Amino acid sequence: MDSPDWRLCVAPMIDVTDRHCRFFHRLLAPRARLYTEMITTGALLHGSAERHLDFDEAEHPVALQLGGSEPDALAQCAKLGQEWGYDEINLNCGCPSERVQKGAFGACLMAEPALVADCIKAMQDVVDIPVTVKHRLGLNYEDSYAFVRDFVGTIYDTGCRIFIAHARNAVLKGLTPKDNREIPPLRYDVVKQLKRDFPDCTFVLNGGLADAEQSVRAAEEFDGVMLGRAAWHTPRVLSEVSMRLWPSVRLPSDAQVVDAMTEYTARQVAKGVPLRVMTRPLLGLVNGQSGARRWRRMLSDPSLLSANNPELIYEAWRSQQHAPDVRGAAFSAAPVEA
Repeated sequence: MDSPDWRLCVAPMIDVTDRHCRFFHRLLAPRARLYTEMITTGALLHGSAERHLDFDEAEHPVALQLGGSEPDALAQCAKLGQEWGYDEINLNCGCPSERVQKGAFGACLMAEPALVADCIKAMQDVVDIPVTVKHRLGLNYEDSYAFVRDFVGTIYDTGCRIFIAHARNAVLKGLTPKDNREIPPLRYDVVKQLKRDFPDCTFVLNGGLADAEQSVRAAEEFDGVMLGRAAWHTPRVLSEVSMRLWPSVRLPSDAQVVDAMTEYTARQVAKGVPLRVMTRPLLGLVNGQSGARRWRRMLSDPSLLSANNPELIYEAWRSQQHAPDVRGAAFSAAPVEA
């Protein structure tokens, strides 16, 4: 495994990073590592695997993030993920939502490192792609470094070498998922210490990375960065970071992205996918440009979307290009990062 493969990652975000969003992000960042939204073992084993796992070949490298705490169930799902062609299986040990806690997985798993190790080992035994972990630094208001060091150390003993560290604690009671992304303080120094203590591991930094400059600096200090809300609100930040990390890789213009997404949505609409589920990721594409408000309005208008005509994307682009010079406010619907 080569750590540059993780230099730029797009975070798993519930109800956001579906396959249509990932196709869009791939256009903006040709070498970024993309992650599915968290998919529970129950959803895969008792629901439609095709609905949850189908993706476009253009998305590679793409990782499947699983939510669960039963080694056998996780092993079955990891095997499914490899059979579908995913490049990595990632275990969620960071989501603090009460719904996830009721399922006894997510961030609360950090209190049971031996169980997490059993889960990782069960998945490693049935796949030959990387099995990785996304975790927090601690639980509630306990800021002991020993807690996260011992957690990582237990997982390290399974042979896992890729860790995505959301550099905050997870407060399991009293804070919403949104609060958990903002209130617990960021502790990048703790992730740096983990890098020193586990020098043969890859540590990807997640949390609080708001712009390209900050992200590029972090990518130089750590083994990679994972962007969540920044990629959602201002998707072009992925291109800005990509350009700095891989200067020889050609990036598409906004017009080329619009063409590619119009063609992609046309193929998907022909398969019965509603246009409305594919335009949401596009809303932030031209944030900060004149006409951005008009672009967002057209691509989120129920009456326009009901026609299910992919040409709406091109028409919104034409409208945005000829709009008066009025700066639109940033699109603010916040996703839940897993």
